[in-house]
Amino acid sequence: MNDEIAFLAATALAIARALPVTLLLALAGALGASLLAALLVAAHQTRALRPLARAWIFVFRGTPLLLQMAMVYYGLGALDAVRHGPLWPLLREPLVCAWLALACCCSAYIAEVLRAALAAVPRGQIEAALACGMNRRTRLIRVIVPQLVRLALPAYGNELVMLVKSTSLASTITVVDVTGVAQLVIAHSYRTIEVFCLAAAVYLALTAALTAALRLIERRLAQGALP
Repeated sequence: MNDEIAFLAATALAIARALPVTLLLALAGALGASLLAALLVAAHQTRALRPLARAWIFVFRGTPLLLQMAMVYYGLGALDAVRHGPLWPLLREPLVCAWLALACCCSAYIAEVLRAALAAVPRGQIEAALACGMNRRTRLIRVIVPQLVRLALPAYGNELVMLVKSTSLASTITVVDVTGVAQLVIAHSYRTIEVFCLAAAVYLALTAALTAALRLIERRLAQGALP
């Protein structure tokens, strides 16, 4: 019994030490995906760039994230132009490759969320802003963006939760995150159930905290406490 408790405690400590890697990947992935999604929505409003935005969304929504990570990590290194280029010191790092694949993939889904929210903004309010003499920047900041945030937040929050869980795929390209540490412990101890239950508890805690934060923001937006 004491051995079991000692093993679980040591495993929990090892997983906790890998938690910053998972958090960093999730936060950086969310920021990168959100920025790319905003650029995709902006490109979608321009006739010349619309085909490019649609192609990006089609490709990254239509292929598995696991395959995308493998292509970035293993595929880019096979290209001489990349391997001898200035970005190779970054692109040979597993964490950077995982972040790049995660941001690109999730940006396609978030872009569709933002595009749908933008289309749902009442046209009459935009016309009223025009009648009041607001310029494009003022309309965007004071009329469009606040309503877009309210409309997009529920679906956007779901995408963030999926992004946090998707960070576990980074372990397949040697990133030592929560799942990566769990796999290493299992390889030495052969105790699959206990280790994966501990790792699952960490992801449950992360997604529960994120969901609670998103619900709080939704309630404050509904009450008009946030702009």
